[in-house]
Amino acid sequence: MNAADTLSVTREDAQAIDDCWNRIGIHGDKSCPLLSEHIHCRNCAVYSAAATRLLDRYALQQDDREQVSTVAGSDVKTRSLLMFRLGEEWLGLATRSLVEVAPLQAIHSLPHQRSRALLGVANVRGALVACLSLVELLGLDATSGVASGARVMPRMLIIAAHGGPVVVPVDEVDGIHAIDERILEAASRSGAQASAKYTRGVLQFKGRSLRWLDEEQLLSAVTRSLT
Repeated sequence: MNAADTLSVTREDAQAIDDCWNRIGIHGDKSCPLLSEHIHCRNCAVYSAAATRLLDRYALQQDDREQVSTVAGSDVKTRSLLMFRLGEEWLGLATRSLVEVAPLQAIHSLPHQRSRALLGVANVRGALVACLSLVELLGLDATSGVASGARVMPRMLIIAAHGGPVVVPVDEVDGIHAIDERILEAASRSGAQASAKYTRGVLQFKGRSLRWLDEEQLLSAVTRSLT
């Protein structure tokens, strides 16, 4: 994606957001009923959510298409992974499986859950979306691995499952990173993932052990949890 395409994508997404701060807020006619409470639009949750959505959508345009960079005179193919944390474990998922990263939302439980992994439903911009626990699906320890006092921001990943989007809460998002495919191939051949569910391999990244998820197996498990 070149600079012009990136700018176009960002502009299109910005136009899709209701920029109420420019119409009735601090930069508009100041008729917003919340303005007297918040003083400035930047203190309002609506403004914050819009900004988060725009930044996340911009980042996730870096999809799973092969990227080519030149390192020491040779072409290196990379694959984009979104890296996130659940409890004490860091995981990587191909960005082609993602719709976006969203702010944490309230989860509404259902009277008759279909599976232990189904947490309920969440309201994503007016639409109810099924919410699943990756901790339950992957068989992880839910204990947080963050030191006391550390500033982290739990988020929700919206995943493009086979039957429609689903939401999964995560403890922390590190970001999207391009990983050399040779490293991924070595991780998939290492056998380190033999005892881990829905895992293609384990690799070292930024001084931590990263579990590379098999998106096809994971999405199939998600579908089974909803039916």
